[in-house]
Amino acid sequence: MNQRSPFHRLPAGARNFQSRREFLWRSGGGLGGIALAGLLAQDRLLADAGRPSHPRPLFRPKAKRVIQLFMAGAASHLDLFDFKPELVKRDGQKSDFGEHVEAFQDGLGPWMKPVWEFRPHGQSGKMMGEVVADLGAVADEMAFVHNLVGQTGVHSQGTYLQATGFQLPGFPGIGCWASYGLGSENENLPAFVVLPDHRGFASNGPKNWDSAFLPQQHAGTPVQLGRPNPIADLFPGAGGAYITPSSESEAHALMASLNRGHAAGREGDARLDARIRSYELAARMQLAAPEVLDLSRESASIKALYGIDESTRTWPVEINAAEEMDAFGRKCLVARRLVERGVRFVQVWSGNDNGFPRRNWDSHEDVRRDHGPLARGFARGASALIRDLRQRGLLEDTLVLWTTEFGRMPSSQGGKGRDHNPYVFTNWMAGGGVRGGATCGESDEWGYKPRDRGKPTTVHDIHATMLHLLGIDHEKLTFRHNGIDRRLTDVSGEVIRGLLA
Repeated sequence: MNQRSPFHRLPAGARNFQSRREFLWRSGGGLGGIALAGLLAQDRLLADAGRPSHPRPLFRPKAKRVIQLFMAGAASHLDLFDFKPELVKRDGQKSDFGEHVEAFQDGLGPWMKPVWEFRPHGQSGKMMGEVVADLGAVADEMAFVHNLVGQTGVHSQGTYLQATGFQLPGFPGIGCWASYGLGSENENLPAFVVLPDHRGFASNGPKNWDSAFLPQQHAGTPVQLGRPNPIADLFPGAGGAYITPSSESEAHALMASLNRGHAAGREGDARLDARIRSYELAARMQLAAPEVLDLSRESASIKALYGIDESTRTWPVEINAAEEMDAFGRKCLVARRLVERGVRFVQVWSGNDNGFPRRNWDSHEDVRRDHGPLARGFARGASALIRDLRQRGLLEDTLVLWTTEFGRMPSSQGGKGRDHNPYVFTNWMAGGGVRGGATCGESDEWGYKPRDRGKPTTVHDIHATMLHLLGIDHEKLTFRHNGIDRRLTDVSGEVIRGLLA
């Protein structure tokens, strides 16, 4: 068969056995078989066709779950986390990179110092821009990579690279691989949940969390907070008022019959199995999802910690620091509620791709104007998330990963903005086996390229490290597709040992 995993092998003669789905439909029928399936799964009588058998890790996992914070549009490392005194000293002077520079929009104006003052934080003395000063309270939990390099200065490709490990569409999202390799710890919620920006999707939209050639049940489930129906099509719409219990039962019986007919002779095709699993999960989510999204269950002190303003019910399209703080804080609080209920991977997005004026981190015109509200909002939410996880005993086995598609240039564009810089930028991690207070890799004196150009950190290194912390060897988590054993890290990637506690 074309689809296989090194962790999942069909036993010899498997075609002679009744399929799991055929048995389930004949025994219970439609969604009515959910309870039976749950009981059998608890007794380990059903093989899970949607993901590999759990691999035997060569090392003890430090993290059980991941929360990825994705800053869409390319956040400036130079104005947030990577302090360069040389830029302060040379501010306004003609930039000279010592080599020909391919700039995305010819943003090669004079050197520009950080837009915000930098100050040291924590016992580690980590320098951060004042706009993200809220993160100072957790500076010693964070580990930074300042010599990360990309492969492109194009947003869509850079976003794909961070989100899927490849620059082109058609590859599974990072959370899909975590779901495929480890599954969920809660059968009533998806293993991979996505919380998009409240204004819309970033570059590539849902393709960033699509399962591609992995079984479809591993795709990310988007939850759009602030909308009347955060999870699309989870409940019947107003037009479904005519549905009765008896008609629903009859529909399930018809679906069971059609599915049995379709599955006959298609033992090697996992698509129907994945579709049925998604329907089963949707039925269970009708009970579990409303509870996990109900922030009224949280105390006033927790809401205040995250910067949530109860008077805010909807958010306008204008970028405003208080509204950003509320919006991003809500997503971070929901992320905490999801992981403590067993969700394996949660992706939280800041910034969308809806044009001008800027609703994202792509600050070509004015870094202070565009980065300011977004940075204050994300910093408050991320700081609260790390502190909240820590006080609940969850931080030690929850990895928080901060990501953006590339950085921004040390030279100015139009006096106040910065152009794209894929040559070096910053990611950071916290919790989940990470050595807090560490810095791995440096950029040069300008923050233009890695200081040691022969030993940069790549996106595949970040992904390999994440999988390592989850107890997975990134070279062994593969899926056979079109004759190739595909993996998240393609054909490269090394664990960043300096980040490990």
